[in-house]
Amino acid sequence: MTQPLTTVSGARVPGPRRSTEGGTEPTRRLDSLTGLRWWAAFAVFAHHMTNLAPLPVHKVLAFGTYGVTLFFVLSGFVLTWSARPGVTAATFYWRRLARIHPSHLVALLLAVPVFYSFSPEPADWWVKPVSAGILLLSVVLLQAWSPDPVVMYSGNPAAWTLTCEYFFYALHPALHRLFGRTRARGALVLTALAFAAALLYRAAVWHWPASWLAQVPHPVVRLSEFVIGIGIARALLTGWRVPLRPLWCYLGAGALVGWLVVSQGRSYDNPALEFAADVARIGKAEWITVACAAMIAAVAWSDLRGRRSLLRGRTLVRLGEWSFAFYLVHATFIYALRDVYGLQPVAWSNLLWYVPLLLVSLAAAAALHHAVERPVERRLRAWRDNREKSRAASG
Repeated sequence: MTQPLTTVSGARVPGPRRSTEGGTEPTRRLDSLTGLRWWAAFAVFAHHMTNLAPLPVHKVLAFGTYGVTLFFVLSGFVLTWSARPGVTAATFYWRRLARIHPSHLVALLLAVPVFYSFSPEPADWWVKPVSAGILLLSVVLLQAWSPDPVVMYSGNPAAWTLTCEYFFYALHPALHRLFGRTRARGALVLTALAFAAALLYRAAVWHWPASWLAQVPHPVVRLSEFVIGIGIARALLTGWRVPLRPLWCYLGAGALVGWLVVSQGRSYDNPALEFAADVARIGKAEWITVACAAMIAAVAWSDLRGRRSLLRGRTLVRLGEWSFAFYLVHATFIYALRDVYGLQPVAWSNLLWYVPLLLVSLAAAAALHHAVERPVERRLRAWRDNREKSRAASG
């Protein structure tokens, strides 16, 4: 099972003005990042479709699970980019809860009948026995602190990454202060250190697979992705000029995935190639994180420079706005059909399943976004703001 899209909207981004810190002051939106979110969401959708209607290229589509990596990096980037002075930690936490929890609860209600049964069939591996205690963990988004798949994928299986997001949010005010003391070079150094720590951890788990390291909870393991997003945002805010064009980042990411697919399970007579394959396989999550970070930085810089971007198109931006809701609901529809029709044999004709499922998932996502996500978030934020104003007036 895979995991949520970042839950933050398009960021406000630096224009030509300079701040007192020497960086650029946020003045307008980076809409291309919102459009990029859609493609990450679609990658996750394509990956999940292999559990119903696999295509001959299913080994490539399996890398769609790393769309979540892009969203974790984006989450750190956008929260740092859009941060404003004077916002208290309590207000920040409330706004994050207002963005995530309403849609999560509605999607959870839709998912429970698909993923739970009082007497599940052994062949339906995705269906779990009903357990009120475990379901409660998914309601409050604590499930991913457990390594047990029955617990981690409880409720709406896709929501385990929301546990990660809440952990990231809890740490963001402190991380923001830490990075706020740096300029571009310092931010990039801290970003590189976060990557190095993640890569060393992955190598240690590979070397000692039975040690306690393999039991470190997922929110902690994935924290480096969020921190890397914070670092590249801070670097851009303090004057970093990204030396890459988005096209080269897309091509590089494609080449990386191609190399990982080709080298998977393959041995090489050439020691240098064998070493390169091992390095790529062991640290593939970290190399993909670097590819995602480079992509985000290049796309953001391209928007800042006013370059033409297809990602800023109205349709892609709208799809990006729906991407969180789309992420929450699409797997529910896929597994509901899997229960009725079973796993299809690998074939190109399975593309016929993609269009109706994509359209149904998009329709549900649009409804969830416009009927729940936006209006409820707006009301919860207004309630908090009015309460703060009343306290200030009476104090």
